[in-house]
Amino acid sequence: MPKKITVLGSINMDLVTKTDTIPKVGETVKGTSFFINPGGKGANQAIAAAKLGADISLIGCVGDDEFGNQLLSHLAAEGVSTDYIKKVSNVSTGIASITLSASDNSIIIVSGANDYITPKLVEEYENIIAQSDILLLQLEVPLLAVEKAVELAKKHEVLVILNPAPIQPLSENLLKSVDFLIPNEHEQKELFKYGNSSMIAKKCITTRGSKGVSFYQNDKEVHIPSLKVDVLDTTGAGDSFNGAFAVALSEGKDTKEACHFANIVGALTVTNLGAQTGMPTRKVIQTFCKERGIPFV
Repeated sequence: MPKKITVLGSINMDLVTKTDTIPKVGETVKGTSFFINPGGKGANQAIAAAKLGADISLIGCVGDDEFGNQLLSHLAAEGVSTDYIKKVSNVSTGIASITLSASDNSIIIVSGANDYITPKLVEEYENIIAQSDILLLQLEVPLLAVEKAVELAKKHEVLVILNPAPIQPLSENLLKSVDFLIPNEHEQKELFKYGNSSMIAKKCITTRGSKGVSFYQNDKEVHIPSLKVDVLDTTGAGDSFNGAFAVALSEGKDTKEACHFANIVGALTVTNLGAQTGMPTRKVIQTFCKERGIPFV
């Protein structure tokens, strides 16, 4: 029976524009295409894990608008439990305006209903957190809600993974309470400002894009190289890594095995357009590993 993973995080609709050139301030450029995709770091990570067969619940908020309805239906169709997603009246669903250019991206987020994830709301869902084996969080929702969720997880001895993105000042108490931190290189450097760098380094699984992934084991840095793939869209790569890492841990894999698995999932994600639509299933991963001669963990 799959272990229970609960995600607390943002739910957005991504409005994506492709262009050859990202405009400078005051400049207008021509785009090449536009499309709409479900997104939000919380929803992304929940769907990444659900596609890998995990038992996933998502705690979050959407607005009482068409985007909210579409996102709830989409999450349910992908196998994510939406029982703990609140629909907020007279508030818009969160959106992310994404510009893609030269295999990179820039993003503007309007939080909308995501800002209504409060400590009080989190307390209402203490029972689902208590029943979980892993709690996975990010920082696109109010920090006070994240802190409350971590507090409840520790109360019930639930393992906590925090993806500290977008990066912001964090209390040393919060950093001490989480079991794993999954930052990128920039976020890792910022984290060292907020607490004991040695303690933080030991908890970090640092994603380094084309340079792979690194973490510390027995006070030594372990590096897992990236996989060479044709990059189409980097949106959601980090989220798919986080979701896959949580799934691998829930299945009893050690840190290195979990990183190896998540590294493959992240690499496959960037070969497709869209954060959630690009995330692979087990079958896709198995085929990829067989073609590349990579051990399937």
